[in-house]
Amino acid sequence: MGGSVPKPLIEILGRPMLDLVVDLHRPFVDRVVVIASPSGVAAIRAWADPRGIAVVEQESPTGMLDAVLLAAPAVAERRPDRIWITWADQVAVLPRTVRQLAEVETAPAEPALVFPTVMRRHPYIHFARDSGGRISAVLHRREGDVMPAEGEGDIGLFAMSRIAFEEDLAQYAAVAESGHGTGERNFLPFIPWLAQRKSVVTFPCNDPMEAVGVNTPEDRTAVESWMRSRNSS
Repeated sequence: MGGSVPKPLIEILGRPMLDLVVDLHRPFVDRVVVIASPSGVAAIRAWADPRGIAVVEQESPTGMLDAVLLAAPAVAERRPDRIWITWADQVAVLPRTVRQLAEVETAPAEPALVFPTVMRRHPYIHFARDSGGRISAVLHRREGDVMPAEGEGDIGLFAMSRIAFEEDLAQYAAVAESGHGTGERNFLPFIPWLAQRKSVVTFPCNDPMEAVGVNTPEDRTAVESWMRSRNSS
């Protein structure tokens, strides 16, 4: 992004991305834990301390799976019913999508994992499904997988039960391999692994723009423009 602060603190419409993400989820989340890289952890702790938000440093860039697992001590301490996971640059997620997530995850069936998906052309991620509609595999463009012309991806927002986090995710992590292209342990392959064992529920997000993470100055411009038009309407 070329900024002078860690990416999660880059401002969108005059506010740090972390502020926007935390405000979006506060109605549904009791405690926030931010996982930060060594290069950004000091600045993020300075942002987090006045807000009473915990920050955990991921010392080595081994991937999102290992980053998510660093929240395990906080989960063990608080023992929440559900755990929500999101990326710090997913600032375009709509409040109504977050409300839908809360509604679906508390349905009587209490699925192990719930997340919104999006259909996009030239996808970065694609969830393949079997004949019964169950997620059977995940394809990653950055890992060199052959991608379909149109695919179903995530929007960087997930909700899982504490049992799924403490038991299933830990069991998967014990056998998870690093990606061939990135050398990282990704979180997303856990989804088809879990879907073969427990209930994984998806629902469509409300707008494709919700899937746009702010990774480039062009992403920032596009997201800010879309958010301004949304606010004005």
